Amino acid sequence: MTARPAPAASSADAPTVVRSVYVHAPFCARRCVYCDFAVKVRAGGGGRDWLEALGRELEHVRREGLFALDERLATLYVGGGTPSLLEAEAMAGLAALLGPERLSAEEIEWTVEANPESFDAERAAAWRRAGVNRVSLGVQTFDERALRWMGRLHGTRGGPEAVNRARAAGIENLSIDLIFALPAHLGRSWEDDLARALELDVPHVSLYGLGVEPGTALGRAVAAGREPAVDEERYAEEFLLAARTLTAAGYEHYEVSNFAKPGRRARHNAVYWNGAPYLGLGNGAHSYAPPIRRWNVRDWDEYAARSGETPEADREVLDRAALDLERVWLGLRTSEGLDDPAPGTPQALLVEKWVRRGHATRAGGRVRLTPEGWLLLDRLAVDFAG
Repeated sequence: MTARPAPAASSADAPTVVRSVYVHAPFCARRCVYCDFAVKVRAGGGGRDWLEALGRELEHVRREGLFALDERLATLYVGGGTPSLLEAEAMAGLAALLGPERLSAEEIEWTVEANPESFDAERAAAWRRAGVNRVSLGVQTFDERALRWMGRLHGTRGGPEAVNRARAAGIENLSIDLIFALPAHLGRSWEDDLARALELDVPHVSLYGLGVEPGTALGRAVAAGREPAVDEERYAEEFLLAARTLTAAGYEHYEVSNFAKPGRRARHNAVYWNGAPYLGLGNGAHSYAPPIRRWNVRDWDEYAARSGETPEADREVLDRAALDLERVWLGLRTSEGLDDPAPGTPQALLVEKWVRRGHATRAGGRVRLTPEGWLLLDRLAVDFAG
């Protein structure tokens, strides 16, 4: 993507009205072995500092004039980090900060991420009272040895118990995260994990393939030869097994990493995939006012110190080529796909090759990648936009 300086909005510019907001909650009790996220290790709490910093950033957003919150939000997503480490009433505080009327639409989707060990009955009930109606649980695996290797703090019963606590509080719209392509030496059975996930009967499952980032504990271990690099063959096999297993159980594979029962797709994530505008608050958060994308400083302490002015780290203006590539990449990563290109064009010839190789299907004037094609998403998108 091509980045160049973007002017701040002037008083003559109309702000971009957003109906979707992402809020980053950075605190984690421990950094997982593979984690490269913008997190701050902290035993718990921190809600007051968090809300105060967010309030300062919101005031800066209002003064700057690039974004304006709609009177009614369609989606609100609180991610992390570990939002469930915050005090139980932190979500009520966030609602007050954003404005209760903005969260009052009957159809709003308000998602909060939680780790099983810190998502207790008190938080579940408090979140529901505040208006949270969807919870995403970082289960990752049901295997004890794999959990310990990753640095997770919940045991094998943590995921099921967290699901039960959410349901007891009246939150039925649940998603669980599972991670695949873990090292073979852990002895984790991916088939067993998928079976355990199906037993929970949650409406949404998100999959994440293990990645090795240089600055993480895992990255350092791989560089030193203490851990193997990700096995690409194992990665592909486990992804395809999950796709077969979950779709056979009635889930729609509606995005490369996401599976949902009918009517339970994640609406907030669709904002990103559709290229719609959104506002991100908190350290490391991204915002998008087409064609401007900007992002905040990653470090929590720096963010908290700067959010009264601007916590922005940088921004970019997407040029036409970058917008076209992003449109193709985002379209191909969902089950909606792209418009079938006109016959005889280079793109049409490319799609014919994809179909022959089992990487895509054509139907109803649309081109959609298969799970095998999704494994090659980045390469195929670049070829198509080429």
